[in-house]
Amino acid sequence: MGIFTRVRDIVNSNINAALDKAENPEKLLKQMIREMEDTIVDIKGACAQAMTGSKKASRELGELERLVAHWEVRAEMAVERGRDNLAREALIAKQRFQNDVQELKISVEHLDGLIEQYKGDIVLVENKLKGAREKERVLVHRHTRAVQQKKSQLEIRKLDTSQVMVRFEEFEERLDRAESECELVNFGRPKPYTLEEEFKSMERDESIDDELKALKKKVGASKSDSTDVALA
Repeated sequence: MGIFTRVRDIVNSNINAALDKAENPEKLLKQMIREMEDTIVDIKGACAQAMTGSKKASRELGELERLVAHWEVRAEMAVERGRDNLAREALIAKQRFQNDVQELKISVEHLDGLIEQYKGDIVLVENKLKGAREKERVLVHRHTRAVQQKKSQLEIRKLDTSQVMVRFEEFEERLDRAESECELVNFGRPKPYTLEEEFKSMERDESIDDELKALKKKVGASKSDSTDVALA
């Protein structure tokens, strides 16, 4: 692709539209900036080459114009001395160098036109590059701010979660304490007997009495058997 085509593509490009469609705007913008920088380097190189050519052509043009003037003087000298044939040869030489001058002037004008175009394109691309760099700065700033905001939100969320856990633990601790205090309200106090408990106590006493009678009977029987054995 030629330099001028690349310049036209860059100048006519819509950076905002391209970034809106890009999956990775930052990466695309860096690529565009790199292409602009490379294009500026190429334009300046081409411009420097054209300027060098123009300077060389201008020097050659000056030499050719000097030769035209030289042979014109020689032709006049030959005419003054009646040497028409010699004057004719001098005019032929002058005409040849004049033709070279005209051709070289066209080349110089072409080179000067290229130089002006190159310089204009440099300004255009530099302005486009300046805008792209500004957009990159904004994108980087937005990206940095977004990362910081995300980090801050995560910290806030983490802090909120910690506070919720602390409040929950405090509530749970208060609940445990209330339950413990409730258990201790009547701790150590003798419980009043209810009617049911009176009957249970009576049944327990009767059971013990029956068991005692049975034990006495058993012991008595054991002693009686021992006496009978001794008498025998």
